[in-house]
Amino acid sequence: MFGRKDVYVPLVTTKRTGLVDQVIEQFRELMASGEWSLGSRIPPESELVTGLGVGRNTVREAIRALSHSGLLEVRQGDGTFVRATSEISGAVRKLCGSELRHVLEVRRALEVESARLAASARTEQDLRDLEVALHDRDEAVRRMDRETVITKDADFHLRLVQASHNPVLIGLYEGLSEAVRSSVASAFDPEIPPEEHVSHTELVAAVRDGDADRAAAEAGGFLDELLAQMPSTDD
Repeated sequence: MFGRKDVYVPLVTTKRTGLVDQVIEQFRELMASGEWSLGSRIPPESELVTGLGVGRNTVREAIRALSHSGLLEVRQGDGTFVRATSEISGAVRKLCGSELRHVLEVRRALEVESARLAASARTEQDLRDLEVALHDRDEAVRRMDRETVITKDADFHLRLVQASHNPVLIGLYEGLSEAVRSSVASAFDPEIPPEEHVSHTELVAAVRDGDADRAAAEAGGFLDELLAQMPSTDD
């Protein structure tokens, strides 16, 4: 489940033409820029109405349209949350649904290609971010802290995809963020000793060395093992 993070952002008063479209566009920009980050709760309706200078129905219609696109989720009594940061990622999230095998298959396709691209596109900052993310993930595994492992492992894989510097891949992967966390949670086995859990050290080394084929193989290997353990959807 997404964490509850309240966010405050400045809003620009809309013009009096095409109000709903203008509000939708502002909301899209706030999500795409990260002002409204993935998983965050957007400001309450009353604040949006005041900040935008529009009526409640206009705000509600804009939220309804973005919910239909998969970008927002309205939780009755809890608020409205960012579920995706672009129409692309929203569509991917809706298409994949909750079927774990489907999620893993899409994860594999995106992460393998991201690793291949990252081996040549990564910057020194990307490497530092990957190494920090890997350290945090491995430390959580060492402590066998399930919830932290799930968060840090998902963060590591997102960092890898971001190192590809391909905005379409990144958008697609962000659309799977909640499903990726669920797949990590399903794969975590507390009965396995820390030293026997999947290691991503060689994956980072391959990206650091600029070895695209090795990076792709490392990225796909552990997902292939997980998929091999699962029954086919045709069974």
